[in-house]
This record gives sequence, C-alpha cells and structure tokens, in this order.
Amino acid sequence: MRIAKFTTRDDDVPRVGLLDDDRLRPLGAGPQRLSALLHDDDVAGRINELLSAGGSVVPLDAARLLAPLDEQEVWGAGVTYERSKVARQEESEQGGSFYDLVYRAARPELFFKATPSRVVGPGQAIRVRQDTAWCVPEPELALVLSPSLRLVGFTVGNDVSARDIEGENPLYLPQAKVYDASCALGPWITLAPAMPERSAIGIKLEIDRDGVTTFAGSTSIARMARRFDELIDWLGRDNLFPNGVVLLTGTGIVPPDEFSLREGDVVRITIDGIGTLSNPVIQGAKPA
Repeated sequence: MRIAKFTTRDDDVPRVGLLDDDRLRPLGAGPQRLSALLHDDDVAGRINELLSAGGSVVPLDAARLLAPLDEQEVWGAGVTYERSKVARQEESEQGGSFYDLVYRAARPELFFKATPSRVVGPGQAIRVRQDTAWCVPEPELALVLSPSLRLVGFTVGNDVSARDIEGENPLYLPQAKVYDASCALGPWITLAPAMPERSAIGIKLEIDRDGVTTFAGSTSIARMARRFDELIDWLGRDNLFPNGVVLLTGTGIVPPDEFSLREGDVVRITIDGIGTLSNPVIQGAKPA
C-alpha cells in the first residue's frame, strides 16, 4: 500500500489517498491528517474502512502531491555508508578523524534536520543556501515512525547539504543542513509490509542540467552499516515525538568534489518499492 497527501486543482484542502496505479482513492471526506492514519494501530484496516467514504477517485495527473507529513519533525542519521564517511573526511579541514570514529562507534550520528515548514514535496524547489559554493543532494531512504517509534512506512528523502560549510568546521553542521527548503520528501509513503526486503532496496540519483544528465549514481540499502531498528532505538533515547517523526538514514551516493548544485538543476531520486522524488533547484532567497 502507498499513501499520499495531496490537493486537487479545484480544492486546495489537503487530503489523503491510497495510490492505485495512476489514480488516488481518497480516504474519508473533507480535510485530513496523514498522521491520524499512520499512527493507527491497524493502518491497513483503517484504510479499508475509510475507502468507502472517500468519494470520487482522483487521477494522479490531476493531483498536486504534497510532502507526506503533517507536524512531524525530520531527523537525519549520518555516516551510515562507507562512501559518506570517506567523502566527509575528504571535505573536512579539521575533523576528518571524527567521521571514521562515528562510522565505527556504537552510537550513531543523529541530528535534527527540518521542521515541516522547511520541507518541500514532489515538484517543489529545493534550495541552495546563499552563502555556499559547494552544495549537494543526499538521496536517502526515510523511515516514517509513529509517536511510539513504530516503523510504519518508508518514503524518499533528500537531505540537501552545504559541504563547504560543514567541511570548514564540523560544528557548523546545523548551518550546512538546516535552512528553508533544505529537505524534500515524497512522492508518497509505502507502508512497511509492502516494501521489498532490505537487501533488494536500491537507490538511484540523477541530476539534470540544461536538459542533460550531468551526474548519476546508485547504491543499495544493503551497503548501510546500520540497521533500521538500531537507528530508531538511538533516536528514541531520552526523546519523545508526540507527532511521530521522519528519520533520514544517510546517503551512499556522493557526487564528485567538483560538482555543486546550481539554479535550474533537477534532482531525481528513485528508491525501489517507493518511486521517484523529483525537485527543481533554486539558489538564494526562498520565494514567498
């Protein structure tokens, strides 16, 4: 099952729908909260209950997909792939050894990434902050967790990062990672029982510039050094998430050092079992 949050051309009230091929079957009538469904003890059962009251089917091309979250915070896990460890060692002027230690340590690197207002959905623009000259997308599998930290589903995440800012000093990580439109999620959530086995989940990144693919790379979740339950356990230590939380699980695809996102680029991230999240790139101030 795949669940989307959307509006239509005729109605800008957010709704929740079940993805059925190339159409959305609304779940219930009127405005809805995605979290009210995802945090139910029996998500599949609740979906079946709501389908009968959902009204007319909406063609997917007539819907505007929104980021699949309500009031959930977004957190990130870093240095979960060896490729990411190497890249962050290379970019860092002072803290290269830190990343090797974190990669091998029992405690993972976990950091706050975004409030809902800083998250964009499918087709919306991610942003290169104004004071960076080296910014990259980070394609990541995102875990969708309930308030009790139950793994409910998965979506595609893009942890946009200013590598030069973090590389200057690891203590600048919040500035490199947390700013308006620095995170994209979507296009929908695949419920956990419908996902492929971990070893079969691949991730692909493509970046188009001037109509040409300027970078492409791929990896597999099987290359992650951390288990999902391990990351969830550490995230929940001395932390409460009354609205649930989305946890990005790190990246294993890193563009070459000479590459930086620029305005007009289009970033596409495809994850097996979910789909493709596509976002254009802007630089500078976020549009009002």
